[in-house]
Amino acid sequence: MGEVVNVLVAVAVIVLVVRWASSGNKENGGAPSPSAVLGFRPRNVTPEMVETVHNMFPDIPSDNIRYDLLRTGSVEQTSNKILERGFLPAPPPAYYTVYPRTAEAPGPAQPPAAGPGPNATAGSSKAKKTDNLIARYHLEGRASSTSIGAAPEEAGGKAAWEDTPEKREASLRERKARMILAARERLLAQQAKIAGSASS
Repeated sequence: MGEVVNVLVAVAVIVLVVRWASSGNKENGGAPSPSAVLGFRPRNVTPEMVETVHNMFPDIPSDNIRYDLLRTGSVEQTSNKILERGFLPAPPPAYYTVYPRTAEAPGPAQPPAAGPGPNATAGSSKAKKTDNLIARYHLEGRASSTSIGAAPEEAGGKAAWEDTPEKREASLRERKARMILAARERLLAQQAKIAGSASS
């Protein structure tokens, strides 16, 4: 009986030594694994997956999209989460140690670092276009011809859950367009009121 106990103890010690040695090799070989840093096992995420979600929701930063995709592994789940919440939480600081920050388009407070050339003019014209919501969502034709006559909150209306993702996306796009047009009308009315009071 004593020999069986000795054999079991010896096997347990060997297993522990092998595990310790193999984990030591991984740590010495390079950076810690992404699952150890993030606290969960990341799924495989391709740039196309990030680009697909970013094209549907250009307001959401790419890092937020990638972090959520690492958790879910599904474009549909991430898109539904954005539709339900309206945002995606920012990744924790540990995320940036494994996945460096993605280069976003420079905003108005951050001038482009590129020298003069065709790329510099293309970047500045792109920044000008995205400043205007009407141009960004391609509502130029509707802005001049339609009159919403409602507050932005009312113009969006209550969303009905559609059957297919395509219909849900189209419904969301239409609600955004109505809210933007209603906000524009309110701004124009406010500007007209200020101009009228200034002239009198």
